Amino acid sequence: MKNIPPAEVDHVDRAVLPIGTDYAHGHVLDWHEHRRAQFLYGATGVMAVDTAEGAWTVPPERAVLIPPATRHRVRMLGVSTRSLYIEPHAVPWWPTTCTVVDVPPLLRELLLAAVEFEADYSLSGRAGSVAALLLYEIAERAPLPFHVGIPASADLAGLCRAYLAAPDADATNAAWAARTAMSERAFTRRFRAETGESPAVWRGRARLLAALPLLRTASVSEVGGRIGYSSPAAFTAAFTRAFGLPPSRFAVRRVSA
Repeated sequence: MKNIPPAEVDHVDRAVLPIGTDYAHGHVLDWHEHRRAQFLYGATGVMAVDTAEGAWTVPPERAVLIPPATRHRVRMLGVSTRSLYIEPHAVPWWPTTCTVVDVPPLLRELLLAAVEFEADYSLSGRAGSVAALLLYEIAERAPLPFHVGIPASADLAGLCRAYLAAPDADATNAAWAARTAMSERAFTRRFRAETGESPAVWRGRARLLAALPLLRTASVSEVGGRIGYSSPAAFTAAFTRAFGLPPSRFAVRRVSA
């Protein structure tokens, strides 16, 4: 199925409903939730997923597992999705928070095949076997670290969401503390209690996440400079430490050897 609203087929008696959707660049799926669990795969482009608990940036050829009944928002940057909407009883192992995962070739090909099925595909034929295999393959995926937590309190959450929208390499703990009318020590302690990491570490990861969509259209050196790194080498080292892969792996324009 392609370009069909999930609500139109949610009633169909199938544990797995595959739907492919093409989005205009910059399209935002505003806050909503699904009764089913969702496996949201970006065959192209970058997705930015928000919930009350955190923000996830999903690079090309990765996916995000969204728990059932989780209120979320998604910004699509040049994305064509291949999604699975899954009955919760079929995936008791599903994570309780959004999780970004890799999509290896077998899983990718299964997704591409599944979105061609009708909503009431046969459970006893090829389509039913593909749907069952999809769940086995998803269960094998390990989480990837493409996210930051969002504090529960409104004032800290506001700071974090504003920073994600416009990362500033010159931001300091002192400046953030002043905006919340707290001492720097008290602010840092409270921020760490709500996110599990210091404000400086959080901002560093947020800046690196902001690099992912930029790498679609700019070089590694250009992106590193735009997010405040003094050299491409420094940017590459920080990015690789955070995500396990160099930024060149996410760049659209690559120079052949």
